[in-house]
Amino acid sequence: MGSERGSGSNRLVSEKSPYLQQHSHNPVDWYPWSAKAFDRARKEDKPVFLSIGYSTCHWCHVIEKESFEDPEVARMLNDAFVCIKVDREERPDLDAAYMKICQAITGAGGWPLHIIMTADKKPFFAATYIPKKNRFGKLGMIEIIQQIKMLWKSRRQELVDSAEKITALLKNTEKETENVDRAHFEKLSESTLDEAYRQLLETFDKANGGFEFAPKFPSPHRLSFLLRYWKRVGDNRALQMVEKTLTAMQLGGLYDHLGFGFHRYSTDASWLVPHFEKMLYDQAMLVTAYVEAFQATGKQEYWQTAMEVISYVIQDMADPCGGFYTAEDADSEGEEGKYYLWTEEQIQKTLDQSEAELVKRVFSTEREGNFVENENGKKNGKNILHLKAPLNETASNLGLSQMELQSRLEESRKKLLIFRAKRIHPDKDDKILTDWNGLMIAALAKADQALKRPDYSTAARKAADFIIEHLIDAQGRLLHRYCKGEASIPGFLDDYAFFVWGLIELYESVLDAKYLRYAIDLANKMLAHFWDGENGGFYHTADYSEIVLERRKEIYDGAYPSGNSVAALVLLFLARITGTTEFEEKATQLMRTFSFKGARSPSAYAQLMIALDFALGPSSEVVFVGDPQKRDTDEIVRTVQSRFLPRKVMLFRSSVDKSPEITALASFTRDLKGEQTGTTVFVCRDHVCNFPTTDVHKVLEMLEDH
Repeated sequence: MGSERGSGSNRLVSEKSPYLQQHSHNPVDWYPWSAKAFDRARKEDKPVFLSIGYSTCHWCHVIEKESFEDPEVARMLNDAFVCIKVDREERPDLDAAYMKICQAITGAGGWPLHIIMTADKKPFFAATYIPKKNRFGKLGMIEIIQQIKMLWKSRRQELVDSAEKITALLKNTEKETENVDRAHFEKLSESTLDEAYRQLLETFDKANGGFEFAPKFPSPHRLSFLLRYWKRVGDNRALQMVEKTLTAMQLGGLYDHLGFGFHRYSTDASWLVPHFEKMLYDQAMLVTAYVEAFQATGKQEYWQTAMEVISYVIQDMADPCGGFYTAEDADSEGEEGKYYLWTEEQIQKTLDQSEAELVKRVFSTEREGNFVENENGKKNGKNILHLKAPLNETASNLGLSQMELQSRLEESRKKLLIFRAKRIHPDKDDKILTDWNGLMIAALAKADQALKRPDYSTAARKAADFIIEHLIDAQGRLLHRYCKGEASIPGFLDDYAFFVWGLIELYESVLDAKYLRYAIDLANKMLAHFWDGENGGFYHTADYSEIVLERRKEIYDGAYPSGNSVAALVLLFLARITGTTEFEEKATQLMRTFSFKGARSPSAYAQLMIALDFALGPSSEVVFVGDPQKRDTDEIVRTVQSRFLPRKVMLFRSSVDKSPEITALASFTRDLKGEQTGTTVFVCRDHVCNFPTTDVHKVLEMLEDH
């Protein structure tokens, strides 16, 4: 078996990824992605079977039990192929490249993703979930293995030619897209923002909130764009779309009403039946959306939801040493959602009679259940806890005050949580990913600013410090993944862009110049190693990273924003903070590079529209000059932080030590002098600073005058 494996295990046993560890005792002779695997494929003259998934993927679990744990299927795979397993969260570059191939060949994508390719990494077959045997006209794993093995022996050249054509088509498509973007340059303008809003309005689900139909994803970056559009033009329909969606998501089964946090997406249009995974990036971006909605409206329900989600993340997703884990599984004991579902009998056994009746009524349970887990549509008594109306309406209907209802429900929630904790908990993916942590750091810092919760910025600072200590290499470059004591994998564009975003928000929260310094340094490294000097925009992989098939650039926003969209925004932030024109020039060039796509279908690029909103302005640099130890300084800073002012950046310069690091990073602040009567604020626009003031109301007037 070799030194890489122990008894009953394969080569994945020494890998850190929880997903690869899940497969480390399969009878399939799995390799991690490595030169050794491809060398063996060449030596033994075999094609490569590549399987890409992630640890909390339901259908990845299904195919493992059906096929990869089956000795017969494993023997066939080992005989016909060299088999490679990849965690898509560790290697998003491989996943993106081969997913595009799958979509081109099959017209669809998803996970698990399966590619069969030559030893030089060129694919000729693609599929997602594959049943063990033929089913409903869909080829099964056994039949596919047999057919590919036969074709490799008898008609290999056809497979090789097909692989060459598929790879060439992918590369040509990318080049043609870039050429179209340059040849059909369309200036992004306020009319682009108008069109993005109109497209979202057309696809908005007026009955249930959200966009399009099932399956329905939260897409919080769309909501953040709509809040900015409302702020810019004052169209209340934009705000109404945001509020309808945020309220509906929190009421529905998408939200875990006992342990808090959001599940990954809803399988139905009404947000009732979720796919039960919990992903860190969803928590981060939804916290941001709820916090911004609270800043914009002052409504306490958004503040409450943000705090609940953060409490879940800190309690269940935080590593004791700093950093946040990646995800929690949908499955436990082999069943999706089992941990989260309730029968009315279980509720009655856990609570006294009056408590049980209240919980059943408020959370809309049914004796026959509201969760259908079988294809035949039969109910089995299991319930997803959800609200049919906001608590204030329910309280009124019950003749209670909202405070009284919340108090009674909180006691019941604690008891139900104790009961639920006795169940087998879904597996946790304890990788710490730099990019997703960047999103969470940004969310926590923004929540501290809006909610005046310094414990949130403390958690953000701890995570940022962890990444700075453990996930920056000797050359000052980011690494992508930390797991079980090992930091590895060269950072991707998302790692740089998202972590820089988090550092900027953290600086604006705690006003510690070290975070701004790291943000600027990493932004410069992002430009040095990812920027396309010929066509503009950022590549997904660094110039020192492995390139598979091609070096790609991405602008489309999926479940979370693209690295290019976030990079555009953070470069604009840093341009305003530092007065460095290069950052703004690169952001402008980036938006020009992708302008054709952005102008043609702007709602698909919501994060790019957020960057465009900031670029179009008017934006402001708010510089505070004061004594950081004085109460009035904290009060005036906190007042500005708490408002929804998306087109502003903040700087703080101490009137005591003159903040030499800040004046070095933002030289335009050097000559801004404070008043002896209190903290002085300068509001600057277009590189011109207004007369200083110590009156926070005047500051807010200037900032609201957009």
